[in-house]
Amino acid sequence: METHTLAHSITLEPNDARRLANLCGQFDQHLRQIEQRLDIEIRNRGNLFTFYGESQPARAAGELLNALYRETGSHNHLTPDEIHLALQQSGVEELLSNGESGEGDQVVLIRTKKCSVRPRGLNQRKYVYAVQSNDINFGIGPAGTGKTYLAVACGVEALLKDRVERILLVRPAVEAGEKLGFLPGDLSQKVDPYLRPLYDALYEMLGFETVGKLIERNVIEVAPLAYMRGRTLNNAFVILDESQNTTREQMKMFLTRIGFGSTAVITGDPSQVDLPRGQVSGLRHAVEVLGKVKGISLTYFGAKDVVRHPLVQRIVEAYDIHEAERDMTAGKASENAA
Repeated sequence: METHTLAHSITLEPNDARRLANLCGQFDQHLRQIEQRLDIEIRNRGNLFTFYGESQPARAAGELLNALYRETGSHNHLTPDEIHLALQQSGVEELLSNGESGEGDQVVLIRTKKCSVRPRGLNQRKYVYAVQSNDINFGIGPAGTGKTYLAVACGVEALLKDRVERILLVRPAVEAGEKLGFLPGDLSQKVDPYLRPLYDALYEMLGFETVGKLIERNVIEVAPLAYMRGRTLNNAFVILDESQNTTREQMKMFLTRIGFGSTAVITGDPSQVDLPRGQVSGLRHAVEVLGKVKGISLTYFGAKDVVRHPLVQRIVEAYDIHEAERDMTAGKASENAA
């Protein structure tokens, strides 16, 4: 990185050597992490920090360091993971896209019974805004981008504010590569393992006992996708998770269940299809067919939106590069054969 234009500087108070060391990280790894993400250069002497590069990212870095330094005052030990999440939440994506702003800026907080959920980054904010504004919404992208968690949060908030009467959690019962064989128990016991991420989010937002009572009263309903046929879902918040494992027929069936006063969120990762070979994913087909239909929103997430361990982001990027190279090689081979 060769950036030499002084753009911004800050002085952090109080001048505390322990807190400054915590902020910078071992061998200044936290500063290097911010530099790499924002494409700037950070130099410091004691509690004076100077930023070199484009003006907007440099000022954003200054605000981020101020916020992180305040956290060190409560004896929090900062880690690279926390720096990664702080960058996601700081609005860095808007800066990297030349200051693009829009609908997502209006979303601040999703309030649930047990916690408040704040979307991280521009795409998450746009996604939440879309869910709150449209009847049918697609969240498409890799694991770890918050698609399902934010959908559950929006559903819980809508239920608590009486905008809907119930929440339905739906998932196609497709095994992820393994053959699990016969599963004993009733329908709930057979389906529950597939819906565990949805349950975990509900427990975090409403509490274990509340979720149990709402399930007993059918205010929260959990069902495999096959059981949606023939139903009309009015005044409900419906989440179809892992939708890349639906067939074209299943996706059409699900989308035509939506009734008055309902919101549907369909989440999926097109790169993790577990359907039999040769079977077209209902998610991919729906995106092609419905991409320009009014009232339907599509939000696409990428590796940069991953809010899990930073290594997950690098894994997603590596797979994307590998698949792109493989497709290019296959295309050249078919051209040569022709």
